[in-house]
Amino acid sequence: MHRLAHLREFSTAARGMSSFCWIPLGVCHPMSIPACSTSCQSSSCHFPWGRISLQAALKATKPLRGDTNTVQALKIAKDGVLRPGSADGARPGLPRVLVWLTDGVKPGDVIGPMAELRGEGVAVLVVSTGHSNYQVLRQVVSPPAENHLYFVDIDDMSIIVEDLRDAIIEIIRAEHMTVREVSSSAATLQWRPVLSGMRGYYEIRFSPILSGGTGNGGSGTGTSPSTGGSQYQRLVQSSDSNAIRLTGLTPDTVYTATLTPESNEQAFNTLSVTFTTQSEVQSPSVVTVSESGPTSVRVSWGPLQPEIVTSYYIEYSALPTGKLQTATVDKRQNSTLLKNLQTDTTYLVTVSARHSSGKEKAMSVKVCTQEVTPALADLQLTTVDSHSVQVDWRGSFDGLKGYWLTWEGEERVAQRSSLYLPPNSQSTRLTNLPPSARVCVSPIYKTARGEGLCCTAKFASDASTYGFQS
Repeated sequence: MHRLAHLREFSTAARGMSSFCWIPLGVCHPMSIPACSTSCQSSSCHFPWGRISLQAALKATKPLRGDTNTVQALKIAKDGVLRPGSADGARPGLPRVLVWLTDGVKPGDVIGPMAELRGEGVAVLVVSTGHSNYQVLRQVVSPPAENHLYFVDIDDMSIIVEDLRDAIIEIIRAEHMTVREVSSSAATLQWRPVLSGMRGYYEIRFSPILSGGTGNGGSGTGTSPSTGGSQYQRLVQSSDSNAIRLTGLTPDTVYTATLTPESNEQAFNTLSVTFTTQSEVQSPSVVTVSESGPTSVRVSWGPLQPEIVTSYYIEYSALPTGKLQTATVDKRQNSTLLKNLQTDTTYLVTVSARHSSGKEKAMSVKVCTQEVTPALADLQLTTVDSHSVQVDWRGSFDGLKGYWLTWEGEERVAQRSSLYLPPNSQSTRLTNLPPSARVCVSPIYKTARGEGLCCTAKFASDASTYGFQS
């Protein structure tokens, strides 16, 4: 029944997709081994498709068996039918639209792959025919979600056909400019190459919305009345271009950019967009701990930025209410060794970078000093009879949790025996020992065992006492 239902749903979805007969179409099956096919199998095909040829191609598409593998299908689509200029791929310079038809069953981790597609300029629309995760779908769809996210029963696809078709037409026809790959000092503007094949050029102007910010690398500057009199930069691109990288931007700043296609053959609207650059990555962005010992620990941080940092200030104290201690470190130093710490103690360490701008950035981390685990001081065995010994040792240390005794014979397959004794124990008697049994005693602490001592039992007619042997 599941197999028949799957075939019915696929057939119904294919009929629904045939409503978009004017769209250059690729179909990806998100099954165990995803596969993609285009609505034209000949290299001599031309866009747009006729309704008959598209419907024939859809009817010829066979459903695949297996589990859903949407993530792999997206990868294939990204590297194939959605890649501009590739074989059977998208035509360079034209809008690209991905319609994800899903029943919501095990879609996989699609958020990352969908974000990559949107970052490359692909518009993502979603049609859900099952119980899908709304938050995931809203996150992967291109904004606005109310125009690009649809929920419908598989048997009622016709209800959304007109709205979905209008949404795709709007994307294809839209004259708009997008911003991608925004960093703290750069951003990429991308647009449809409406001047392709014409004589003309694109004029790009950009400036911070708040006055006082300027860039570098533009081919000209001026004053923009729309930004409160702040300086703008002017760049010019050829008619066959569709993107430009803006550099030299100020971190954490709101910018406005305009694109004006200039041509004597046709008039075009000026496009505009606003974006915010990312905050600059300032030290410290990472703090690590190494060389942890009983009374010292090394704290490291990064990245080093001596051109904007004047010094580093380290504060540390034992939790929960230890005395605060401080240290100042040169701006070219990325680590320091904290000494004279309490053993087996948790410390809160804060590294603050004092920037030349007067600002400070801090990052905290918890560090733990190691426990002191003294070795056993002495071990003595006294023969009691032919199979028993008296075991005496000296150990009693702060933090001691007990002692661990082990003994075994000298045979290769001898069975090892063990015994735990409380911390106030200093001796015990072992009986029924095998010949030449080796007896070991180790002190036990909260986090580890201390170094122990071992002796080999010597049985004789007369009782004797002997010390530990290595």
